[in-house]
Amino acid sequence: MKLLAPSPGWTIKSDVIIVGSGIAGLTTALQVRANGLSVLLVTKARVDAGSTKWAQGGIAAALGPGDSPAEHEEDTIVAGAGLCDVEAVRILVSEGPGAVERLIARGAVFDRSISGEIALTREGGHHRNRILHAGGDATGAEISRALLAAVTQDEGIELIENALVLDALVDDDGRVCGVTLHVIGQGSRDGVGRALGRAVILGTGGLGQVFAQTTNPPVSTGDGVALALRAGAGIADVEFIQFHPTVMWLGNNASGQQPLISEAVRGEGAVLVNDAGVRFMQGAHELADLAPRDVVAKVIMREMIKNGSDHVWLDVSEVSNFPERFPTIYQSCLDHNIDPTKDLIPVAPAAHYASGGVRVNLFGHSSISGLYACGETACTGVHGANRLASNSLLEGLVFAARIADDLKVNLPAQGEPVENNSKSILLDPAIRTDIANAMSKGAGVIRTRESLEEVLATLDQLAKRTSDQPCVEAWEVTNLHCLANVLVRSALIREETRGSHWREDFPKLLDSWQQRILQEMDIAGNYLHNLEKVINE
Repeated sequence: MKLLAPSPGWTIKSDVIIVGSGIAGLTTALQVRANGLSVLLVTKARVDAGSTKWAQGGIAAALGPGDSPAEHEEDTIVAGAGLCDVEAVRILVSEGPGAVERLIARGAVFDRSISGEIALTREGGHHRNRILHAGGDATGAEISRALLAAVTQDEGIELIENALVLDALVDDDGRVCGVTLHVIGQGSRDGVGRALGRAVILGTGGLGQVFAQTTNPPVSTGDGVALALRAGAGIADVEFIQFHPTVMWLGNNASGQQPLISEAVRGEGAVLVNDAGVRFMQGAHELADLAPRDVVAKVIMREMIKNGSDHVWLDVSEVSNFPERFPTIYQSCLDHNIDPTKDLIPVAPAAHYASGGVRVNLFGHSSISGLYACGETACTGVHGANRLASNSLLEGLVFAARIADDLKVNLPAQGEPVENNSKSILLDPAIRTDIANAMSKGAGVIRTRESLEEVLATLDQLAKRTSDQPCVEAWEVTNLHCLANVLVRSALIREETRGSHWREDFPKLLDSWQQRILQEMDIAGNYLHNLEKVINE
């Protein structure tokens, strides 16, 4: 299966091709360059347009007094609800502090206390203060700034902006040896071309745009995961979409990217209340308002259903110096006519983070030779059924370094791509809103067999609305349709409630479902699945 697209009109070569310019892509580029290899960095829009710069809360690492990787590991595994790969988690938490120190050495500046130590805060699911932050609530922006500065100063990294990756190229041995891509530009690299490399690394971020309301930017259409599926790579855990519990509610007709109210706000003392001004997280979990995100999102949804409300409220009156501590969030509230120093903030869950993605090993390698994935695009197993707050940025740092280590010793000669004669597909861009609305209605926070089957039926009907006019909008919607399919199919298969997957008709967590659902796409475009037992001892 491949996207319908014109034949490539130009070719470029590099040792390593990296797709995506968030923390995963940028860090991998710098780590690969440290080993002396040339890098072609391809990014879909402007180089700073991805999800990383939107990260507010921070990055988790066991750097504080009394903290330890073992405690960070325990919190991660508890949040993951039985589906974390323990070895991957141990790598994350043990190599995390060193990865953060490398980030600081590359120029990232984190907030510090009066005494000069790095200031640490707490977020949901953490039993220790271990969240580093920058600019109060602009951590992602600072990390992106520092990494971009380092990347743009390296002459061994060539950057192509406004380039949408289309499909993988493979050689006679079935090894990925490049990608096709479409560049919106001028001159010899305008339109569809091909980039050849000895390895391809996908760091394209999440797929939040498959839902009607999300915290993800418009570029988050899951292009890397869809590419991997069409190439025959395995994906896993895609049913586990984390809905951030506190996203500013802008009305029933709001769609697309919505303003995030960081979990760190609750870490600094904010609490959730209902329409009557009554706190409702006390008694729901030992950590109350700082419970893991899946718990908070579910309790909020139950409260909304019980009261017939569209949202609940966040009370930040106990947060010291809110405008100074959270300047970005404060300004966002003001922009929507809310003064959080006087008003309650209306919030409701919205799609935030994909715990699943391209299934990779401990060195970021997919099931297809030559194809790697890192960051939100990948499923390393560290998040299990529910990502622990602020572990995502850390995952990008840690596994970027491991991918670079693997490439240092396992990089083959450049292969020559063979022609892809598989079936082409392209859908009508006009179906994008229909996909998002169907997914939010039937495959959102609350799911049932009936709701999921309705979504699948809608997707089947929308698949008939094809297009013969290749363009960015058509390629994106085709990717979104593919990802909606695998997400709904996995959600139908998993007949239990676990982590961020809530089946109203199967409300219990079942030991028999301590299994990972793996999916692949065959050459004809059929979706196949099998199960992988998770041993987390």
